[in-house]
Amino acid sequence: MRRPAHPAQPPGVRGGERGLTTTVACRLPERAEARTFPVPLVRAPWWQQYTRVGSATVLYVDLAPDPEREWAALACLDEGELARWSRFEYSGPRRQFVLSRAAVRAVLCTELGCRNDELAFGVSPHGKPFARVRDRQADISFSVSHGGWHGLIALAPEGRLGVDIEERVERRRLDLLIEAALGEEETAEVTSATGSEQLHLFFKLWTMKEALLKAHGEGFRLDATAFEIPRAIRLGETSGTLQLPQLPGVTWRVQDVGDKRFAAALAHEVDGEASS
Repeated sequence: MRRPAHPAQPPGVRGGERGLTTTVACRLPERAEARTFPVPLVRAPWWQQYTRVGSATVLYVDLAPDPEREWAALACLDEGELARWSRFEYSGPRRQFVLSRAAVRAVLCTELGCRNDELAFGVSPHGKPFARVRDRQADISFSVSHGGWHGLIALAPEGRLGVDIEERVERRRLDLLIEAALGEEETAEVTSATGSEQLHLFFKLWTMKEALLKAHGEGFRLDATAFEIPRAIRLGETSGTLQLPQLPGVTWRVQDVGDKRFAAALAHEVDGEASS
């Protein structure tokens, strides 16, 4: 496979200048002071606070094509991440990866008070990533998702969490996606809807289920059709709680965090809440 080309350099930047940096202050809610993270050759960060859900913070990541940002983001990655970036065959996934990973690094360095070169990532046996600082697992939960030109980063001081984002676009063989992702009642409700209403309801349920599977930590090893999103949410509520049959006794809160640009959902492990 042909190695992908490096993003075009910003005007006026020579190859030898890749190490130059501009310092960007990143501030998350309820922080007494902003810490700084050096972002090479970029005017401003491409991520910003999007919403808060309980103790979880969700940030929006702009993944639109931008050579200046992609160049800057590459300088933030470690050798393993650069190797991973080079294996992407198409420009879209490469851009999503590099901009999302650099943003995650900036946000986690801010939250954990560490340098970029002190931050690394590990992966659980089932593929769920976690942060490591100076070779110790960090006490923070985070999740990342991207779709098209949009990305989300969710993080919380405790409790497993997952985030998912999808562009609301027509899908070929939507019936197969419905069959693979939805339970019996969910399927009946989605298939009885039509047009944009059907598409909105499907993506609302699908993003919530994917967020739950990410939060659980075993991904699609779990059967998404074996549980259903609470009926109140299917009828229009934006949030609710439930327990998964694969993990009884653990309560999860799911929240619709989508907007007119995309469908998105957050799932977060909570204590002391009854399912609804």
